Amino acid sequence: MFAIVATPPAKSDFDFCNQIRRSASSAPRNIAEGFGRFWPSEFAHKLRIAKGELEETRDHLLKALEEQYISETTAAEMIRLAKRAIGAATRFLVYLDRNGDAWKKAYLAGLRTRDADARKNPEPGT
Repeated sequence: MFAIVATPPAKSDFDFCNQIRRSASSAPRNIAEGFGRFWPSEFAHKLRIAKGELEETRDHLLKALEEQYISETTAAEMIRLAKRAIGAATRFLVYLDRNGDAWKKAYLAGLRTRDADARKNPEPGT
């Protein structure tokens, strides 16, 4: 995306350049933030936002093609990549929605088991 906005004629369309930069960079940032929040439901929320940003970026690519900022070949390749990213995000959302609660319960149960074991068998010197 950044290569598109760095070359004429796209670089003279300041609104377009700003919008595509923001949507393209927002998706990975939201995914990273969701991962950092750890819990599946919170991750899914941020992933939904990221998916929306990916959809927006794909739409900007269509505008870039309409405005002849990019060639049909470049547009096709970039739209293909955008669709793959959207598909991956969608499949991961399905996984988180289906398995998130069970994963969280199992994780918390594992923590309780480790804590109980640690109380029963304290390490020497503690």
